[in-house]
Amino acid sequence: MSNKHSMITKLAFLSVSFMVTSAYAIQGSLPQLKAALGITQTQSEYLVTTPSFAVMIFVVLSPLIQEWFHISDKKIIMAGVTIVGVAGLVPLFVNNYLTILISRLILGAGYGLYNSQAISMIAVWYDGTERAQMLGWRAAAEQIGQAATLTIAGLILSYAGWHQSFAVYVLAFVVLIFFALRVPDDSQAQDDDVDEDALGEDFGENDAKKITKISPVVYLLVLFAFLLVVDYVGMENRFPGLAVAINGSYYTGSSMFLSLMLIGATLGGICYGAIQKRLGFGTVYLGLGLMALSNFLFGFAGHNYFLMVVGLLLIGFPLQLVSPLIFNLLPDLAPANRQPLVTSLCLIGFNFGAFFSPTIAEWTNHLMGQPLSGMGLAAPFPVYGVGLIIIALIIFFATRRNAQKAN
Repeated sequence: MSNKHSMITKLAFLSVSFMVTSAYAIQGSLPQLKAALGITQTQSEYLVTTPSFAVMIFVVLSPLIQEWFHISDKKIIMAGVTIVGVAGLVPLFVNNYLTILISRLILGAGYGLYNSQAISMIAVWYDGTERAQMLGWRAAAEQIGQAATLTIAGLILSYAGWHQSFAVYVLAFVVLIFFALRVPDDSQAQDDDVDEDALGEDFGENDAKKITKISPVVYLLVLFAFLLVVDYVGMENRFPGLAVAINGSYYTGSSMFLSLMLIGATLGGICYGAIQKRLGFGTVYLGLGLMALSNFLFGFAGHNYFLMVVGLLLIGFPLQLVSPLIFNLLPDLAPANRQPLVTSLCLIGFNFGAFFSPTIAEWTNHLMGQPLSGMGLAAPFPVYGVGLIIIALIIFFATRRNAQKAN
């Protein structure tokens, strides 16, 4: 059996998360794909967002499929990665929009099939500081994967065309082989004797008490995940339009800053373990505070492009401080045999946020009486910033109240 503490085995655990954000790899190909297939802008964008819809369904079905067919965590992950590789490569060979859209839906099913297990497997194989570090690295692996696949697909597009850019999904089979060879396959994920850490104390949980049911706090974390991603994806989606509004219709430099945004998110994931070790649950306040600052810089920048870019580049770092914390709390809020379920619920929150972010932003624009064009695209973000501060205050007073009750 591989040593779970070895760096190679840890990299094998993390490698499957490298592919889970690869749905965004084709963003650079959309203009060429749109022209070649004769489709609308909205139809082309659905090729990027449709996988998120399938993820929401299959993160729920995945634990049920696993239970019905008695499939181990390792095997369900390998099945999901295989589906990602096969479905991802379909557009290499077809020119029909509906066929490509269906392949993207199946691609999302592959992500959903294994995403929660990739996280819950870390939660049960590792504990304490090592678990926090691995969850932070997992978040960083997602950002590195998105940046790497986006870059590779873009390079292929430049030299070969939009069809060939889908060849980036060959990487799924490389990940599959690495994971299969290095990650042990056993039933530790079903072991109820998972070590607990001190984070649960912030919610008034008793460390000495065996966890037998799912805490209601899990459902608050799902809502929390939804709101975080609404903000993050909203800023990512609206930045190119605002960049053109400030710099002119021929400006094409927004892609570079979106890539740099992912670097900030990667740094957040890498630093999470060290920051959480020092600040503990205070990490959530640091993350929410920096996210709020990012929204205010972005939303109030006006025609100051530099301030807007600073706001954009800042938001990824705190998001990756807060999102690993959500998963790090779960082992203290549900029994080990329910970890895939609660992890799936939080992933649904994240994917719902990504899928509905444009609609939430549009509603906010209407609420603020701002147009869905030009500088009006920045209108939702000060509102989001205030919302984040309110959430931080609610968490602070709720945890303080629980701590007083526990004493």
